[in-house]
Amino acid sequence: MTKAEIVEQIYEKIGFSKKESADIVELVFDTMKDTLSKGEKIKISGFGNFVVRQKHSRVGRNPQTGQSIEITARKVLTFRPSQVLKSALNKEGV
Repeated sequence: MTKAEIVEQIYEKIGFSKKESADIVELVFDTMKDTLSKGEKIKISGFGNFVVRQKHSRVGRNPQTGQSIEITARKVLTFRPSQVLKSALNKEGV
C-alpha cells in the first residue's frame, strides 16, 4: 500500500477532501519521523512499537573479495507488532 492509497482510503471512508486527507497523512508521518529522530519510541496500541536502535561499528567482510572492512555505527529502525496484530494476521490465514 502506498501513501496515495492511504490518502484514497481516508477520502473514501471518512469523507474528507483529498487535500485534507493528504494533509492528515503527511502530518501523521511527519510526527512519527520527528519523534523517531529524537530517539523516542512510538507505541501504537493494537498495532505495535517502532523503536530506533543504535548499532555499533563492527568488522565485516566483502563477499566478492573476502577483504575485511569496517561497518560504521548507525541507527536502525525496528518494528515489533503487537499481539493483537499478530493474532489478526494469523486468524485470516495469511
